[in-house]
Amino acid sequence: MNNFKEISAKQLPFSPYDIKDEWMLVTAEKEGKVNTMTASWGGFGIMWNKQVAFIVIRPQRYTKEFVDNADSFSLTFFDKSYLKKLGYLGKVSGRDENKIEKAELTITHEGEIPYFEEAHTAIFIKKLYAQPMGGEYFLDKEIISKWFPQNDFHILYIGEITKVLTTK
Repeated sequence: MNNFKEISAKQLPFSPYDIKDEWMLVTAEKEGKVNTMTASWGGFGIMWNKQVAFIVIRPQRYTKEFVDNADSFSLTFFDKSYLKKLGYLGKVSGRDENKIEKAELTITHEGEIPYFEEAHTAIFIKKLYAQPMGGEYFLDKEIISKWFPQNDFHILYIGEITKVLTTK
């Protein structure tokens, strides 16, 4: 049983800049199977007159298949006591094992969108835009050598925030 309440996106109980240190989980479902990955890059803002979130996923990540297959996905945020579990989820691929079960997290759904009961905040995102990043578009080429030495550029996803649930 969860104890979430709905809030507006303007009432997020954390700073978007906390994502770098506390991470978030990007979670989607494909053919009845849920997969998740940790992320520490992304943000929130306004695009096309909508409240949006943006995330980036490298092409080799298993979760990308799930996000690509779904119309929507969730971003979930946890108390610092979950950092060890989130670290595990970031190191292990769902291709190789049921990492969500091993991390002892509980999947629940908001409509068709999976998220985790243990999270303190769940943000539900309807995909609006996806585009591969390319080296030719970086104005600061040092970013490429630092973050993309194998030229495995992220896919940028922008999505509308359709609902926010929190326990805080």
